[in-house]
Amino acid sequence: MGSFDAAVIGSGPNGLSAAVALAQTGRSVVVYEMRDAIGGSAQTRPLTLPGFAHDVCSAIHPMAAASPFFSSLPLAEHGLNWIHPDAPLAHPFDDEPAVMLERDLAQTAATMGADGERYIRWMSPLLERWPELIADALSPPGIPASPLLMARFAMWAMRPAATTARAVFSQERGRAFFAGMAGHAVMPMERVSSTTIGLILNLAGHAVGWPFPRGGAKAIPAALASIFRELGGVIRTGVRIERLEDVETDGPVFFQTGPTVLADIAGDHLPAGYLRRLARYRYGPGIFKVDWALSEPIPWRDPACARAATLHLGSTLDEISVSERIAWRGGVCERPYVLLAQHSLFDDTRAPAGKHTAWAYCHVEHGSTHDHTEIIESQVERYAPGFRDCILARHTMNALDYQEYNPSFVGGDINVGAPDLDQLLTRPVARINPYSTPNPRIFFCSAATPPGGGVHGMAGANAVSLLRPQR
Repeated sequence: MGSFDAAVIGSGPNGLSAAVALAQTGRSVVVYEMRDAIGGSAQTRPLTLPGFAHDVCSAIHPMAAASPFFSSLPLAEHGLNWIHPDAPLAHPFDDEPAVMLERDLAQTAATMGADGERYIRWMSPLLERWPELIADALSPPGIPASPLLMARFAMWAMRPAATTARAVFSQERGRAFFAGMAGHAVMPMERVSSTTIGLILNLAGHAVGWPFPRGGAKAIPAALASIFRELGGVIRTGVRIERLEDVETDGPVFFQTGPTVLADIAGDHLPAGYLRRLARYRYGPGIFKVDWALSEPIPWRDPACARAATLHLGSTLDEISVSERIAWRGGVCERPYVLLAQHSLFDDTRAPAGKHTAWAYCHVEHGSTHDHTEIIESQVERYAPGFRDCILARHTMNALDYQEYNPSFVGGDINVGAPDLDQLLTRPVARINPYSTPNPRIFFCSAATPPGGGVHGMAGANAVSLLRPQR
């Protein structure tokens, strides 16, 4: 007999959420983490110089702020302190003021010029029912609690992002702004459903903001782990599970991994046909990321950019569309869409006094080892002349570095699977319960299941919610 009622493999936000949800049912639970530190993609490390703290992967967390499961937990009592920058997002342009995503809808619209009223008319009906919308959007697939609301959302969400941008906005400023939002989907703007993630993130900016944890992304798993241990849970770090027999339970085992890793560990306990279906699971582009230690804040041409912790760099819909198309199909884009975060403007724990950090990445061809440092820095310099003069040190990770960091990030895909229409709701394979497998003991609880990538814990919480009650 095993020592525990259930086990979780992987201690990222989804794995720890599954562990907490299991412990809340009264089960004894053990979590295994192959590294010496918990957190999965939510890690903070001194990657450049002593005293500079950098998030290894996830860095800004609108979906954590939106997560119904996280909202149900006393995370603040366990050390998680959210920082809300003055504005959630800035989208700069070459020769015009930035479009600013503000918490206030009208203030955001005011930065869009002639398209401001169109933006308000588009956002308002969905924003007014945000709690219902996000609860359905992050729930397991099935009949939504608010079907008419979700139908209205789907009318937009199932469109290509380029189509949405042109339908909503008459001018380039608004179109580029939404393209930056949709770029988080990591797929071409012309593909069906590429609007989905961008629309959710856009709404979240108004409803809950785009905050980040004081002290770094590591604070999220630290708070979850504290709650889990308070419920009696056990975490074993530095333990690599190589086969199902290694776990200390005869009960359910939840994998916060991609299909490849689950198949490697538990393949002997799953039918050959199911394993063939897992092998057909498709991964998307990778990322190339740069972390900088800086002597001073980034010298943005538009000072309003210093009000935001997050920036999207790319001046037109067409420019961002080309970047995402090249990442999807293969090749190197000389002017890539860049996502940038500047935490230290708002969090003094990130750098020594008077110094700063910045974090940026672009999407690249699956498995790429090309060095995009110069390309990314040129994009930042484009909007912040003199940026290179501020760099004290840098640290880079290419797509295969990310796969080595986390074997579930196949080819550097940090979303653990392409989120296009074929895999949006049927990831990792089409099943009534997408978290289950043909073996009643083996479950997924990772970003390879709905609702997909992002730090929200909902894949873990959803997987446990569909588990049969303990006898």
